[in-house]
Amino acid sequence: MVHVLGSRVLLRPTDPDRSRAFYGEQLGLAVHREFGTGPERGTVYFLGGGFLELSGRSEEAPSTASPAVRLWLQVEDITAAHEELTAKGVGIVRPPVEEPWGLIEMWIADPDGTPIVLVEIPAEHPLRYRPGI
Repeated sequence: MVHVLGSRVLLRPTDPDRSRAFYGEQLGLAVHREFGTGPERGTVYFLGGGFLELSGRSEEAPSTASPAVRLWLQVEDITAAHEELTAKGVGIVRPPVEEPWGLIEMWIADPDGTPIVLVEIPAEHPLRYRPGI
């Protein structure tokens, strides 16, 4: 078995400064580390138990029509997140909705169109509470 010591999601944005402003200022992710110099320098953000790295540059945005890539971010209070992101001018693709599987999800997208699912897990949901265990 591979012994994984750490992990991170890597994104190559089309406009690194715009993406750093989105993830750092609008979403408010804390910076773990930065490396390199210039507009394509790397910035690594904390994502709860993982990391998100923006580095380099891509000539084209990822296809938003493809379901192949999504960022899934669990938040404590989806209503508060919705209010905060709306106040910061983040476009809400879909406001918070309780899904049939019991999670409350809100959808946004980064400046390149990468879909981001913000999720609140209610206290009584099996992901948080398993009776008898």
